Amino acid sequence: MEEPPVREEEEEEDDERDETEDEERDEAGPEGALGKSPFQLTAEDVYDISYLLGRELMALGSDPRVTQLQFKVVRVLEMLEALVNEGSLALEELKMERDNLRKEVEGLRRQDPPTSGEVSVGPRAPAGAGLIPPREGPGGRREKDAVVTRANNAGRNKEEKTIIKKL
Repeated sequence: MEEPPVREEEEEEDDERDETEDEERDEAGPEGALGKSPFQLTAEDVYDISYLLGRELMALGSDPRVTQLQFKVVRVLEMLEALVNEGSLALEELKMERDNLRKEVEGLRRQDPPTSGEVSVGPRAPAGAGLIPPREGPGGRREKDAVVTRANNAGRNKEEKTIIKKL
């Protein structure tokens, strides 16, 4: 039973999407940052917003109330930048973890390819794929003490082993 190949096209699509977003941001200029969804903001967008607000505050003049407002705006922008950077770091960590897991799965597939009698767990495993059928011994009979691992029905993470008796 052959497993579907890991889609490298998805990674290429992600890279192309990132490049397209960079180009759109460059074309839109600082004003484009205000039109973005809050969940799509980057640190560069926060800097663009800061530039726009600074320009507007400079146009208002040097009134003491404007100066006090400026300090509050700067603090809010610093907090926004911290949130955006934290979200970006979390996203990068998830991407790195995904890549590491893909490499590990690929290494395991190379190391121990599934035989015809075993159920392989691929990206989309059918229901019951966690149960591994016992291997057949010589003469086509199942081994006496074959071990099957199954998930606990109570939802616990522990796995229990059961011995299948001779049929």
